[in-house]
Amino acid sequence: MPVEMNTPLGKIDVSEEVIARIAGGAAMEVFGLVGMASRKALKDGIAELLKKDNLSKGVVVRNENNDVSLDLHIIVSYGTKISEVAGNVQSRVRYTLEQTLGVEVSAINIYVQGVRTDREL
Repeated sequence: MPVEMNTPLGKIDVSEEVIARIAGGAAMEVFGLVGMASRKALKDGIAELLKKDNLSKGVVVRNENNDVSLDLHIIVSYGTKISEVAGNVQSRVRYTLEQTLGVEVSAINIYVQGVRTDREL
């Protein structure tokens, strides 16, 4: 269900796919984030790292009565403080969505699916 915004000039509908792409792109700008992980269950304990074209697949957008919440499945870099990376992702995604779309997000839930070292890349 798209997010609806009413302006003096009319109504604007933004699809959940657009919100997911913007959120995934904003998250990738955060230091310490290796990439987005697939929402699918872990296979043999290894999270699937998504390529740049599929960033939205690591994001779940829920829209209930224009109350938008996000779930981001991420993979962080080894040696970074996971809580700091997750907090920075939340801040960056919230800011980007508010500035580009004017959409206020009620919750951004972060699910760390894995940690990658330089040798695994």
